[in-house]
Amino acid sequence: MLRVAVPNKGALSEAASSMLKEAGYRQRRDSRELVLVDPENNVEFFYLRPRDIAVYVGGDVLDVGITGRDLLLDSGADADEDLALDFARSTFRFAGPRGEFGELADLEGKRIATSYDQLLRDYLKDNDVAAEVVRLDGAVESSIRLGVADAIADVVETGNTLRAAGLEVFADPIMKSEALLIRSRREEEPEGLAVLRRRLQGVLVARQYVMIDYDVSESDLEATTAITPGMQGPTISPLGHGNSMAVRAMVRRADTNKVMDALYAAGARAILVSPIHAARI
Repeated sequence: MLRVAVPNKGALSEAASSMLKEAGYRQRRDSRELVLVDPENNVEFFYLRPRDIAVYVGGDVLDVGITGRDLLLDSGADADEDLALDFARSTFRFAGPRGEFGELADLEGKRIATSYDQLLRDYLKDNDVAAEVVRLDGAVESSIRLGVADAIADVVETGNTLRAAGLEVFADPIMKSEALLIRSRREEEPEGLAVLRRRLQGVLVARQYVMIDYDVSESDLEATTAITPGMQGPTISPLGHGNSMAVRAMVRRADTNKVMDALYAAGARAILVSPIHAARI
């Protein structure tokens, strides 16, 4: 039975459970549940603190898990990224009082507060910056006002919290993070991981793409199929009358309206868009 770690709370939790549901797996109905067995899919889910998941997976206690790239790297665990999941995107950045810092070198000899001390130490070492790292469990934005630190390094999503604290970001981003499926570095792949990975990839495709159908005359077919090449080529079928063709192809959801406009201008008509509920590519 594949043993999977899932975030039990925080920004990662709901999105991870929703994705697993879309992939056909059972998920808990009560947030107090710590373990859930899905016998139909031969999977057992363990609901853990996001920060601890990489440790359990890296220690081969559990087979795979869902956590953030920032938490994986900060943990130092013997685990690797298996699949990027395209949610919980954020950027790990430096911030300080407005106008006080401009570049990374300005942090030389300063105190930097963070909840990701290992990740920050590695970054400073790689960039030859000698600074004191102050480890805090949260609310690092207050550390400067309280005199604990001169600057902070934290995960930034919108930046509203920083601005409210009178801070601004500076220097290049330390890293960009998102939710990941992670696995241990052992050589053999856990039984059931290939199915889980394929299902999650199917969810990503269903979320990122739509199916577009349209009719077009044979003379305009080359122009329209150049606009909608699909993933492995469009499906083209002759209509029951005249010299018109019916075309079906996958297009990126974000590009849908631009593609429809371009198709119409190229001669396509009866352009319809349908969501994709599941996929295996």
